[in-house]
Amino acid sequence: MTSPATITTERRGHVLMIGLDRAAKRNAFNLQMLSELAAAYNQLEDDPELRCGLLFAHGDHFTAGLDLAEVGPAVGRGESFFPPEGVDPLELRGGRPRTKPMIIAVQGWCLTIGVELLLACDIRLAADDTRFSQMEVKRGIMPFGGATVRLHEVVGWGNAMRYLLTGDIFDAAEALRIGLVQEVLPADQVVDKGLELAQRIAAQAPLAVQASLASARMCVQGKRQQAIDEMMEQTEALMRSEDAAEGLQSFVERREARFKGR
Repeated sequence: MTSPATITTERRGHVLMIGLDRAAKRNAFNLQMLSELAAAYNQLEDDPELRCGLLFAHGDHFTAGLDLAEVGPAVGRGESFFPPEGVDPLELRGGRPRTKPMIIAVQGWCLTIGVELLLACDIRLAADDTRFSQMEVKRGIMPFGGATVRLHEVVGWGNAMRYLLTGDIFDAAEALRIGLVQEVLPADQVVDKGLELAQRIAAQAPLAVQASLASARMCVQGKRQQAIDEMMEQTEALMRSEDAAEGLQSFVERREARFKGR
């Protein structure tokens, strides 16, 4: 018997909406859910008509973390969560790089792997009812999905250590204060706002969006000089693109540009 899907995907024009859909378990990730999430990221990457992703959750919570009863033994065996040949949503263990922007909108519980998925996205929104925590130290383990690597880069050393080493729960206002999220909205508006932002990004020139994202991500990955060295080459290539000509023409004609990614 086939298990029901735990991840939904919905196309909204050039945007792929990816929804966590194990609400009865507070969207706690089991192995099926992890595999299906990676497949959704691959769909975004492989489809040339898709230009931006939005990660959100069905139900009252983004995720209560990992379903340790199922995932725990796999972790103990040192197994990877995601297929090595695909896009890793946590961007930790190689695989294919994600080249398209990902926005995330969270609500309710956003615990452990939820925070780590948040850190791996490009634009982060939270509902005003969201509660965050990396509580692994309270379970006698440590965060192993990227929080020890990324959290201090995003919120600063002291803020990261405050929550990594205590396992304390903190709210959306605190997440905004320390820079973990860019905006806090009412719970019934956060996904709509995420979709609005995704559609605005998807309306821009795809090659320019991807080049800008790739250049910025090089710096985060410690490749600042490579980003500088490749900047003019990338700019020159973009200047020769059909989208650059369309961008200029639309400016002259005072209309919205119609970019095709060429």
